[in-house]
Amino acid sequence: MTDQIEKCTVGWREWVGLPGLGIDSVKCKVDTGARTSALHAFAVESFTRDGVEWVRFGLHPIQHDADTEVWCEAPVKDVRKVTDSGGNITERYFIETDVQIGNERFAIELSLTCRDTMMFRMLLGRQALKQKRLIVDSGASYLQSGRHGRNK
Repeated sequence: MTDQIEKCTVGWREWVGLPGLGIDSVKCKVDTGARTSALHAFAVESFTRDGVEWVRFGLHPIQHDADTEVWCEAPVKDVRKVTDSGGNITERYFIETDVQIGNERFAIELSLTCRDTMMFRMLLGRQALKQKRLIVDSGASYLQSGRHGRNK
């Protein structure tokens, strides 16, 4: 007999929280075509705290609203070159923080990049999806949003 693992189904877009960064909700595209997850960030600045490299950055959590800003700080997990969907290669900071999707909360890696021209402030990529074995219903949206307290 095999153990059944209960899997959480998410839509192709969801409202998610990033509690470790003080972000209650941000609209996120669940992107099975992206290997890594990405978060919109501006004014990204690295600094050293107690001998550890950290990064400070601003975030506009609401699409089409440049006035609402959240300022975040997190230890740098890595700096890597990333190829975006347009084939452009950029060097990005990566951080690790918890993501809250419905009743699920787990740590993910996020690259920090300017997403001002993109429809979503955050992408949730394959590496994050497989950690909690999330299933994506590509025809559905906001399946977990009611559980997170934000509506469509």
